[in-house]
Parts: sequence; structure tokens; C-alpha cells
Amino acid sequence: MTPAQIIALGVLAAVVVALIHGKLRSDVVALGGAAVLLGTRTVRPVEVQAAFASPAILALASLFVIAYAMELSGLLGMLIRGATRLCARLGALGLWMVIGLCGVASAFLNNTPIVVLGAPVVRDVSKSMGLSPKRFLIPLSYATILGGACTLIGTSTNLLVNDMARNAGQPAFSLFEITPVALVIAVVGGLYLVLVGPRLLGAEPAPAPVSEQATLPAISPPNGEDPALYPIDAPFNPLKAGAALVVFVLVVTVAALGLLPIAAAAFAGAVLLVVTGVISVEDAYKGLRPEILLLIAGMVVVGLSIELTGLAALTTDALVGWLHDLGPLYALALIYGATLLLTELLSNAAVAVLLTPLAVALAESLGVSPRPFLVAVMMAASAAFATPFGYQTNVIVCQMGGYRYLDFVRIGAPLNLITWAAGLAAIPIFFPF
Repeated sequence: MTPAQIIALGVLAAVVVALIHGKLRSDVVALGGAAVLLGTRTVRPVEVQAAFASPAILALASLFVIAYAMELSGLLGMLIRGATRLCARLGALGLWMVIGLCGVASAFLNNTPIVVLGAPVVRDVSKSMGLSPKRFLIPLSYATILGGACTLIGTSTNLLVNDMARNAGQPAFSLFEITPVALVIAVVGGLYLVLVGPRLLGAEPAPAPVSEQATLPAISPPNGEDPALYPIDAPFNPLKAGAALVVFVLVVTVAALGLLPIAAAAFAGAVLLVVTGVISVEDAYKGLRPEILLLIAGMVVVGLSIELTGLAALTTDALVGWLHDLGPLYALALIYGATLLLTELLSNAAVAVLLTPLAVALAESLGVSPRPFLVAVMMAASAAFATPFGYQTNVIVCQMGGYRYLDFVRIGAPLNLITWAAGLAAIPIFFPF
């Protein structure tokens, strides 16, 4: 190994250990790793600059501002409460409908505020019907995770994988290109949650009433989001809500039609909301969530070092020797499974950054299209079902529902395996090798 590869490997190992240990903030860990790589000249300043100014960062920052404008206008809370009132008379079926609507909304909006707003409603409605909230709160979190994977903008992970793949010379994904695969996984996962989930969680006694606020435990999840940022019960402002919704629909439409890249469309929409006063400059800065943006940028630098120093190629060469005779489907299963495992331990962004270069290099070494492997990383990197701190929404419902750690293992580990199988079946159909 070259000195640059040794440094890159050492920084990667240190970052992974620090993230698992959890004593330092994940964005600080990522930035520290990037600083070491820059200081040792393992990566060049121009490459660090490109990471911090990437289209994924710009798109995410802009979408955060647009989503925050919608939240501050009271639109999201009004929709969730209205849907709940409409469906409450249907009993448990109504609750599953609300959970499904939250999953659909997560395909276009950040799922953390959706769960922050929706979880107290689901809890209270279920208790009013004499049903245990435990039957519904974990499925609510999982449904928003599954829904978030259905579009390119539904989760930061998808945008990040798309950006890194484009840097590696691969064509960019369109807004709904991954939707068919994600829908198959979401439907299979949803059926599991509806048919099996209540049997695994319904026997628990209902928790004692807690505050409407989503109070979080001391454990800080690896993705670094702060739910206290989100307005729990913002008053509804029809004018601002309508303007924010129109801008959001325009951004999605323009990006879906390919008239502008997602980053450009979202940036224009965010600026328009600020200029027209729909969201104040102060609130726009507050909605940027720099801890997420800096985490992603820092991890992109770490990921670049793996690719630029040749570590990804070195690892791929070792894998191809015994995967070549097995075929690309087994390689796809390996990438999917490795991503599923790592995303329970590390942040979704960290896993995406680490495995995207490896996925591209492995596909190219096998002489097949990297597209299926990139989709596998997108689908699996967000599928943190088996631990309460693998995803921010899990942390929220864990506290509110009074769950134990093993509750997530009991319902989440089978869901990981089921969605893994569904993904392996669907990906080659829509993205042939």
C-alpha cells in the first residue's frame, strides 16, 4: 500500500470508530477526517472545495429551506390533523391510512418533521380507540423511511449517491427513476408492517400518557438532525402555506421534466420564497440545518480519498476474484447486505459515501452496469430498521412509544431481510445488469 492509501485507510477507520462510539458529534467527526486528509495532502484543496460546493449540498440546503417554509406555515400539521380526523372513524384502518399518507409525503418532504408532527396524533387517536400506540408508532417511522426512498429528493442519501456517481462518470438519475424499485420495496415492507407488525407489537401494554412534544432520549442518532428545530404546532397561514406549496410543486415539476437540474430548481425556489417574504431570512438560515450539510460534505471528502488513492480499486480487486464466478447478482446481494449492516451503525450519509465508489468499481470490474449497484446503495442506506438510533425517526417514536431496544430488533431485523429480498428481485428487472 502507498503512504496515501495508508493515511486514507487510517482516517476511514478512525472516522468509523468515532461514529460508532458516538461521543463526538457526527459532523465534527466527518470534518475532522476531512481536515486530516487535507492537511496530509491526501486530497487536494480543489477536491475539498468541490465536495462542499457539490450539487447535492446545494439541492439539500435549498430543499430544507422550502420544507421549513411549509412547516412554519402550518401546512404540514394541518394536513396531518385533517387526515387523522377524516380517518379516525374508520378505527385501526384509519390509523393505517394516516401512516400510509405520511409515507407518501416522505417521498417529497423530510420525514423527520412528518414523524414529529404525526406521532403524537397517531398515539392519541390509537389510545382514544383503546388500541396500544405501540402497534402503530414503529410502523409510522418505518413507513416514512420506506417512502423517503421512493424519489431522488425523498432523502439526502439518494441525492448524495447520485452526486457521487456523477462525479465517478455515471449519468445522473432522474427524479422518479428509482421509484419503481422503491415502490416494490415499500409495498412489500408495508404489507409486512400491516400483517405482521401488530402481532409483534400489539401485546404490549399501552404506555402512560406523555407530553405532546416529542421528547428525545439522551442518545444522539448518527445522522445529527435536531428535532427541536421543527415547529410542533405552527399556526396555519393560508397565504404562506399556498405560496410554499406552489413553489414546491413547481420545483418538483421542473426537475421531473428535466427542464433544470434538481439543485438549480430547488435553489431558485428557495430564493423566491425568501424574496417574496414567505419565509424570513433568519428562518431560512435556521432551516438550512448546517450540521447535516457539513456531515455530508465531510464524509464526501473521506469517500473521495478512498477513490482517489486507489483504495476502492484495491478492495474491488480482492472481491472480484471470488465474486466473478458467482455472477453480478451475488455481488449485488453483497453490496446491498453490507450497506444494510453498516447503516445500522453509521450515519446514512457515511454509508453512502463509503460504498458508492466501491459499488461503481465492483460493477465495472465485473463488466456490468453500475446502475443496479447504485440503486442498491440508495435503497439499503436508508433502511435502518433494526435499532432505535439507526434513523432519527426511530429515536422519536422510541421515546414516545416507550419501546425497548429489542422491540426494534424484533420487528426491524425481519423487515431488513424482507426488503433486501424484495430489492434483489426488483432491481435487476428495472435496472438490468
